[in-house]
Amino acid sequence: MKLSSLSIGELHEKLLRREIRVKDIVEDSLKSIEKKEDQINAFIEVFRDEALERARELDIILEEEKNLPLLFGIPIAIKDNINVKGHSTTCASRILLGYKSLYHATVVERLLNEGAVIIGKTNMDEFAMGATGEYSYFGPTRNPHNLEFSPGGSSSGSAAAVAAFEAVASLGSDTGGSIRLPAAYCGVVGLKPTYGRVSRYGLVAFASSLDQIGPIAKSVEDTARLFVTISGYDPMDSTSMNLEVPTIEELLSSEDVKFTIGIPDVLDEANVEESVGEKFDEVLRFFEREGLKLKRISLPHIKYSVEVYHLIVTSEASSNLARYDGVRYGFREDADTLENMYIKTRSQGFGPEVKRRIMLGTFALSHGYYDAYYLRALKVRRLIKNDFLEAFKDVDLVILPAAPSPPPRIGETTDPVSLYFLDIFTSPANLTGSPAISLPSGRMEFNLPTGFQLIAPSFREDLLFKIASFYEKRHGFGLH
Repeated sequence: MKLSSLSIGELHEKLLRREIRVKDIVEDSLKSIEKKEDQINAFIEVFRDEALERARELDIILEEEKNLPLLFGIPIAIKDNINVKGHSTTCASRILLGYKSLYHATVVERLLNEGAVIIGKTNMDEFAMGATGEYSYFGPTRNPHNLEFSPGGSSSGSAAAVAAFEAVASLGSDTGGSIRLPAAYCGVVGLKPTYGRVSRYGLVAFASSLDQIGPIAKSVEDTARLFVTISGYDPMDSTSMNLEVPTIEELLSSEDVKFTIGIPDVLDEANVEESVGEKFDEVLRFFEREGLKLKRISLPHIKYSVEVYHLIVTSEASSNLARYDGVRYGFREDADTLENMYIKTRSQGFGPEVKRRIMLGTFALSHGYYDAYYLRALKVRRLIKNDFLEAFKDVDLVILPAAPSPPPRIGETTDPVSLYFLDIFTSPANLTGSPAISLPSGRMEFNLPTGFQLIAPSFREDLLFKIASFYEKRHGFGLH
């Protein structure tokens, strides 16, 4: 039996019955990593010795404990833009080579407090800028279901590691769909919590008004376990909201799901590929058969989401990434003058996509263009949020595909603008701060998974988990 293929609940039952030890679970994950990493490239760093030592410590506790914390003994992978003390945080960039984290991110502290085992740091698009997992200094991550194809990005390694049973669950970050897109492409569950629900302390900033840490797992229940663990107020994060965190039982109660689901009119205009559209229609028919009400809704400004998102995200990235200059930490290229050192370090330290976005953002913020681009984007962002607020007066949830097309082949798409439109359905939730969950909806050609997403009003993750749990129990994920 492959232990890392089991759910957290199943592993807990085996631990409580003393059928297995934590060491067995960790060793199983490490064996998967050793066997598959040469092909998948999901990890930048594996904490082999540290994970085994943590397992030994937990096994001692297991001998005496009858009640186990939510994540006791569970190997969890962490995206490499989230700090783990004493380990490298590279953001998959050359410019941060040699930098080691001086502290744990709040989410990592909370995982450890619930008994988790941090198994390693996962590969990603450089500084979380990408949708395919190809923009990494350490090489592309590949889709475990078909190695010729992308696993999605930017949390490519986090999703691929879970899908390949290299980790039981993982954490990623979502700025414009970077959890939900790879979750859909890898056939796993991915949640972007409400902005402010989960602390961003210890997350390397890409776009501060959009970034959000969230869980990736094989099942809805596993995702809920991670969500309640990492959520909650943190005084170290000024954007953290002081709200009560729901319990697992509250989240997974799927008895009353007589919801009204909104289908946005953007689907009538969006270029959704046929194979994705067919699977999405199957999901709609399922909900209709089960008695949920489907209602067409108008979101008039959502069609501008990609343009608005990229103006805001590049502008904030231009500001946030100014700190990487070779002076304070990471990679440095020596030169004859300070200015030349800055130029050479940033030119050689950043990859092409990061440099592209810094230049776009700097232009949008520059004198004479700020009002025309960045300020106007902020105004349209407000209109998009208002559209959703109006829609949520009539519907409980909004449903959309996770992506307009199947995973692209590695190296096939060279036009960055076409890749930006992979975010067309995911970026609205970041622009509005809303929570959204991606669920698998079956397989397509070449054995590739696809998925759909549900979006709820802010801080109503309970609605997402209720309907996600209902869907998982009644329909299944169609991956076997």
